[in-house]
Amino acid sequence: MSELKDRLFYKKKHVHDTVDEAEREASELYCRKYMYFLQKAKTERLAVAEAIRLAEGFGFHAFDRSAPLKAGDKLYRSVEGKMLLLAVVGTDSLEKGVNLCAAHIDSPRLDLKQVPLYEDHEIAYFKTHYYGGIRKYQWVTIPLELHGVVALTSGETVTVNIGADPGDPIFYVSDLLPHLAAKQSEQPLAKAIPAEKLNIIMGSLPLQGEGEGERVKLGVMKLLNEKYGITEEDFLSAEIEAVPAFPVREAGLDRSLIAGYGQDDRVCAFAELQAIYETRDPVRTAVCILADKEEIGSVGVTGMVSQAFETFMDDLCAKQGVKLAHCFENSLCVSADVTAAFDPTWPEVSELRNTSRLNYGVAIAKYTGRGGKSGSNDASAETMGLIRRIFSENSVAWQYAELGRVDEGGGGTVACYMGNRNIATVDAGTPVLAMHSPYELTAKYDCYMTYKAMKAVYACRTKA
Repeated sequence: MSELKDRLFYKKKHVHDTVDEAEREASELYCRKYMYFLQKAKTERLAVAEAIRLAEGFGFHAFDRSAPLKAGDKLYRSVEGKMLLLAVVGTDSLEKGVNLCAAHIDSPRLDLKQVPLYEDHEIAYFKTHYYGGIRKYQWVTIPLELHGVVALTSGETVTVNIGADPGDPIFYVSDLLPHLAAKQSEQPLAKAIPAEKLNIIMGSLPLQGEGEGERVKLGVMKLLNEKYGITEEDFLSAEIEAVPAFPVREAGLDRSLIAGYGQDDRVCAFAELQAIYETRDPVRTAVCILADKEEIGSVGVTGMVSQAFETFMDDLCAKQGVKLAHCFENSLCVSADVTAAFDPTWPEVSELRNTSRLNYGVAIAKYTGRGGKSGSNDASAETMGLIRRIFSENSVAWQYAELGRVDEGGGGTVACYMGNRNIATVDAGTPVLAMHSPYELTAKYDCYMTYKAMKAVYACRTKA
């Protein structure tokens, strides 16, 4: 009976029970590289900069429209420093399609408003507007660091980084003490911390010798001017993000987990990067997409809805005299995005037969979306069968996943935008605990298997 069950039943397998010692060591080595990247890449701009630095070390160079295209070429294109496209040109014509992996590198955070600096009762603050789906109560009383750019009217762009270095100050959003929070404690979680109270404390010392009024604000502005040469008006053309200042750490007594900010979706982004860095002489051209703006609908020039991806691919196709539409219809895409790992503390939001678990490998999702699959790509049976075969043939530990119980909530990825381009697409990514929190948790084995999955996709010889 057990042999018949093994042959006929679908059963998830714990990765630890399926890998040997050599692969355990490979997993540890990969995760050390990933943790370093995660620490460096706390914003989309920082992620692109670090990805390019690494790519150039692997022989990639900026794509030149005027240069000839040949098999083996390693190319990249940055879009406004917040989206990155990379390709390794294959021996097959682009008319036969490409193998795509698409992740996003933006994460939920606090953005500074365009007129952010103010003083209230001799404390200086930055006003913020939260970005993406945060739970606001999680962003108070934690250390924050600031990253971004300020574009001056002179055309110069000033880079702002404060809080990441050990000697830097950190920043902070205050909350009520429990002794005075009786009314606040009666509020639902979604309302207990109003968005307009997510104000970052910037300083408390008045500037001496300046008379009365806004002396603390002036002191803060003076420090910023001395360090970056900016005035208050320059914030109107700035993009500055407040992100958690927590270090990336191993978690658990057995060190089997990784704790860090922004693992949604930089865990998949790094898996794609490491996989394409190591891709050599592919048959089908391998393309890696690191997109921005996924957390707010994939909009804008650097989002997956934009024409930036089409432009990059059209430039490649033009060099071979291939129609872009023909390339797309023969292509395969993995939308590499995280999914919710089963949390035994909160089992009521998961459907146990169709949920992902930590340490069971990369999670394949036929569909995401909300309610009746709204906003989902909903991969075809044929595409699901193909991705299962690719993973199984390359010893990738995988599991099936659905994002929670039906009507419990839901979410989306870039998969639907790739599908809208007539590209066969399926979601696959790393299970995450406490997704969208300031400090997310993943399992090392799942991170490693996500990388193996992306590498297997790039090595695939045919879409059939």
